[in-house]
Amino acid sequence: MSEMSQSQRDEAAAPEHEDDVDDGAELFAPDDRNELERRWTEIQTRFVDEPRGAVEAANALVDDLMNRLMSGFSEERSRLEQQWDRGDDVTTEDLRTVLQKYRSFFGRLLELRA
Repeated sequence: MSEMSQSQRDEAAAPEHEDDVDDGAELFAPDDRNELERRWTEIQTRFVDEPRGAVEAANALVDDLMNRLMSGFSEERSRLEQQWDRGDDVTTEDLRTVLQKYRSFFGRLLELRA
């Protein structure tokens, strides 16, 4: 099997258009996303009456969000490693999908503004 050149690897992993960075890769299931958004809305509403409590709740929500993200990426990595350990073939499509999720997440983090 021939090795891919660096430019071929870059092309395979790169989005066709800059707008395609997200590739529709969902970081959370719709129900989880709705729950997180609901909690965030409640926190913002709470700020007027309880600023400190709202900030503490926001901290807890962000902590929960980050833990869920890390868990999801860890599970994906674990699944791939188990396939490799068993000697199962991991298809290029499987790897491309995982790389797209990482690229989407990475791109989203770089776009964040404080």
